[in-house]
Amino acid sequence: MSHIVQIKTELRDPIAIRMACNRLKLPQPTSGTFQLFSSQVAGLGVELPGWRYPVVCQLTNGKVQFDNYGGRWGDQKQLDRLLQAYAVEKATVEARRKGHSVTEQPLADGSIKLTVQVGGGV
Repeated sequence: MSHIVQIKTELRDPIAIRMACNRLKLPQPTSGTFQLFSSQVAGLGVELPGWRYPVVCQLTNGKVQFDNYGGRWGDQKQLDRLLQAYAVEKATVEARRKGHSVTEQPLADGSIKLTVQVGGGV
């Protein structure tokens, strides 16, 4: 039986964030306090291509803080790619942790189809 699932992504797992950065060939995230345009934010900072300021993942609440000035200081598509990569990595890790196998299929529209085989080994 198949199920379609939509996920509202909260970035809470630093390992999955690092895996997402690897997947996208981004620099590894760093912990600290980061300057956005008019504020400082603490968390795990990720440098996205073409972005003036980092994206800061606040692991305790799952929120992502950023300032791309409505797309003028960074293309929203880059953030969307990070969120997608994180969701794929986190879902894969959790499924495998429970002993399920996971296959991944990129789709023509840029989305990624994950198939989890319940009870299947890795």
